[in-house]
Parts: sequence; C-alpha cells; structure tokens
Amino acid sequence: MEAHLVITRDLLCFLVVGLLMIWGWRVLKWAWLTPKRFERCLRQQGLRGTTYGSLSGDIKQMFAMSRQTRAKPMTLGDDIEPYVTPFLHQFLQKYGKDSFLWVGPWPRVTIMDPEKIKEIFTKFTDFQKVHTNPLANLIASGLASLEGDHWSKHRKIINPAFHQDKLKNMSPAFYRSCSEMISKWEKIVSTEGCSEVDAWPYLVTMTRDAISRSAFGSSFEEGRRIFELLDDQIIVFLKIIQSVYIPGWRFLPTKTNRELKLKYNDIKESLREMIKRREKAIRAGEKSNDDLLDILVESNIREIEANADRKNMGMNIDDVIEECKLFYFAGQETTSTLLVWTMILLARYPDWQTKAREEVLHVFGENKPDADGLNRLKVVTMILYEVLRLYPAVVELGRSVPKELKLGKLLLPAGTEVSVPILQIHHNKELWGDDAHEFKPERFAEGVSKATKGRVMFLPFGWGPRICIGQNFAMMEAKMAMAMILKRFWFEISPSYAHSPYSFVTLRPQHGAQIILHRLQSD
Repeated sequence: MEAHLVITRDLLCFLVVGLLMIWGWRVLKWAWLTPKRFERCLRQQGLRGTTYGSLSGDIKQMFAMSRQTRAKPMTLGDDIEPYVTPFLHQFLQKYGKDSFLWVGPWPRVTIMDPEKIKEIFTKFTDFQKVHTNPLANLIASGLASLEGDHWSKHRKIINPAFHQDKLKNMSPAFYRSCSEMISKWEKIVSTEGCSEVDAWPYLVTMTRDAISRSAFGSSFEEGRRIFELLDDQIIVFLKIIQSVYIPGWRFLPTKTNRELKLKYNDIKESLREMIKRREKAIRAGEKSNDDLLDILVESNIREIEANADRKNMGMNIDDVIEECKLFYFAGQETTSTLLVWTMILLARYPDWQTKAREEVLHVFGENKPDADGLNRLKVVTMILYEVLRLYPAVVELGRSVPKELKLGKLLLPAGTEVSVPILQIHHNKELWGDDAHEFKPERFAEGVSKATKGRVMFLPFGWGPRICIGQNFAMMEAKMAMAMILKRFWFEISPSYAHSPYSFVTLRPQHGAQIILHRLQSD
C-alpha cells in the first residue's frame, strides 16, 4: 500500500513538473523567442526599429511621453503631430518611414507609402482588424471588428440604413438636435450680444442627441444612460491598454474586469428591450419610424425570410445589439470631434468663416437647411475635408497579419501587425506639399481625388471596401450643424482657449473649446 502511494506521488510530481515545463516553454516562446525571431526577420529585410527588450514593448514609453507632452498646451497652430503622438513622431524621425516598434511582444510595422496603404485596405481579408485586447469588444464591436463571411453578412444587412435616400429622411432629426443647442447659445448671448462659451460639451450633447433621434427615434435624455455607461467603459479600458494584455486575463474576476462586464451587460439589456419592441412593432405592421434601428431591423427580417431554408442567415439579437452599440459609440464620437475642430479653425480663420456663411445664406436664405441644399455646400465641404485632414478623429489604424504574406517587397511573418499612422500621413509634406501643416481648404476645391492626385493618402474614414459605412451620415450631420451655426453666429477664438489636442479614442480638445459667440440673426 505504501509503495503504491509513493508511486502515485511520484507520478503526480512528474506530471506537475512536466506541465510546468510545457507552460514555461510556451511563456518563454511567447514572451521572448517569438518576438526576437520577428525582430531578426524584419531587420534582415532592412527595416529599422526599436529593440525588443521587455513584455511591455514600447507601450509604457508611448503613454509616458503623451502624458508629459499634454502637461501643458501647445502653441496655437496646426502642426499637431509632435504634440499628439510624440513617441511616434520621434520614432519616425529616427528610424524612417518603413520601420517597426513594439506593442507588447508584437512588432508593429509602420507604413506610410500610399501604394502599400492601398494594398493593405484592398486586401482586407489578409490584413485584418487588430484584436490585441479582447476587452475592447465589451465597448463596441459589431461591423467594425468582424471578418470574413460575418462581416459580409452584416454589411449587406446594414447597408440600406445608410443609403442616401434614407439619410435624407434623417435631416429633420439633425435639425431638431442642432436647434436645441443653438437655442441654448442664443440665451447665453441674448443680453450683451456676445459671450464666451466652451463649445465642446454642447457639441457632444448635440451629437449624442442627434444619434439618439436618427438611429433610435429617441432623444438624448432617453439615451443618456447608455452614453454614460459607454463613457465609463472607455475610461476603464484606456487604463487597461497602458499595459500589455496577458492572454486569458479577461476571464479573471478582477475588479476592473467585473466593472467592464457589469456595464456591458447593463447596456446590452437596455438595447435588447428596445430592439424587441421594434421587432414586435414591425412584424405587427406598424408604421416605420424611418430611423436607423427600424431600417436595420426591417432589413434583417427580410434577409432571414428570404433565406428561410438556410442556416445562420441574418443577424441574431446579440448581433443587432452590437451594431446598435456601434451606432451609439462611433456615430457620436466622430461627428462631435469634426465639429469642434471646425469651429476652432473657423474661429481662427475668419475669412473662411465668412466664405462659408455667405455660401450657407446663398443656398438657404431664410429657409431651414435641408438634405438637398446641404449637398450643394461646396465651400463648407472643402472646409470639413481640410479639418478632417489636419485633425482626423482617429489618428492611427492598425491591421494584423494572420498568415505570412508580402507587402510590396516586405515579407511580413504571421503574427506581426501593420500600422497606418493617419495623422502623420495627413501632415506629410512629401505627400501634401510644403503647406501640409497649414489650413488651406482650397486644396479640396476640385474634390478629394484631385487633392490627393489619386493616391491613397486621405484617410479620415479609412479606405477601400471597409471604409466607414457612416461617413455620409457624419458629413450630413456636420453640414447641418455648421449651416445652422453660421446662420446665427459669428465666432472668434477666446483668449482663454488652450490648444491641447489629444487622442482619447478620438482626437479631442483636452481643455475644451472656448470661443466667443456673437449673435447675428434667427430664422
């Protein structure tokens, strides 16, 4: 009996030691051997970059430099690249355009050549969305993070919601949201004819209200709770990504993980009830609200009914929930940042503000802005494009390489990532000329294709088959807001304004957007 126990003990010890050795080997391979193999492969091809030395890679230094830079505002100007992305700015100066840095144990190759960028966005099945930290899916996933057949199916179902004729029906919702914001501003300036306001929180509220009305047929007050929960999630997540993600860490019941999942489930249940009510109403033949949710649900029902004999057609309730979260998140974030930088730039460049106002008055006169008139605003469109070039909402796009492939002459091993640094590309003098850092909307007088000479170098909404599906939605809302603001006010930059653009998911004004409003007239 005793001998049997000794043998069993020895076998268990051997098994434990064996498992520990296997686990240790895998950790060593993941944390050191594989990254060093990546590094040798990239250097042998002539690429330069930082040396891999620790599991955190260059992440800590990136965030440390950003915090140090943001400690005080920059000089008022539009050469914002060294301020917004200081680590990447210095990195590219030192190592050149085609170079690599480390995001944890994964090398990220920086690509700035328009031909290579075109190839990355065209071959979207080879260059896939980066999923370095799965916790990001708790904030918003949906179409933006799907691949392959799942992406194709969702895109097909969602497309009808963003057709131009459907967007026209949403312009009254944009108008109501903008009117509420302008009414607040008019009350502020009514006594003295001018007043200083921080435009940023007003624009955030307005765009949130607009996405609530146009996407879900509700007002900001009804959607407030979802937006607040999303904001809380983003703050927690941004703390997490400042350190390397350990595979499997998301399953541990840490305080942070529990907090993220609790808010995720809260948002999910709120949207689930909303979607179920819409599905029931549509199936009962009730009149459509013509908002994004109704169009999405109707399109999904048609897809399911048309393929009743096939499995996994259409989207299930969880799929629809994720797309709704993406509407909420992306629909508000991009438009609010576009509007705030447009107001700041027009406040600094009064000549362009005057040109835009004259065009708006010429097109609409005393009438309410409508979708057809918004499409005729050439000067306003030029201005918005130039704002998107100088202050893109997203400053960088990353793609993963799941299998070994060639990009130009580069051989990228499976497991590497590529980065398209949008801010650096938009400010590159070799691509845009010596005036790349200057606000010159006239460069878009003949459209984007002419301004870029047909090259892939203007990327505020991405490019290629996976270009942002909501770009026309964002542009229409921005034109509506600017048309209404320009009709009611002229505005200038306030002496209290501190220029400090920083990337917090999107490119935001860290200390707000203090401008002085002067009332002109009302409709």
